Amino acid sequence: MSNIGVWENAEPGVKRCIKQPGEQLMMMEVHFEPGAEGYEHSHPHEQMSYCIKGKIAFRIDGVETIIAAGETISIPGGAKHGVTALEASVLLDVFTPLREDLLKR
Repeated sequence: MSNIGVWENAEPGVKRCIKQPGEQLMMMEVHFEPGAEGYEHSHPHEQMSYCIKGKIAFRIDGVETIIAAGETISIPGGAKHGVTALEASVLLDVFTPLREDLLKR
């Protein structure tokens, strides 16, 4: 069963919806409750995150950067990264190439 367009739980207080992907590019909308964390991880994919709502603290290779609504951050492939929602927040994450590890087709 496909998970494209379906809301699913990620970590506690975090839910995501993967949008219809293209050939080499995909987007995912992620909602965070205040204080929720996206656990630290890495993947070979390049990622950009756009903050639609709220304020998020990103940790990328040990460096913390806070972004708020209307701001973006770039995460190089292979970088260890995680986030903490400083308030109720929404991100739009974009990946290239496709995150096959997240797609269920």
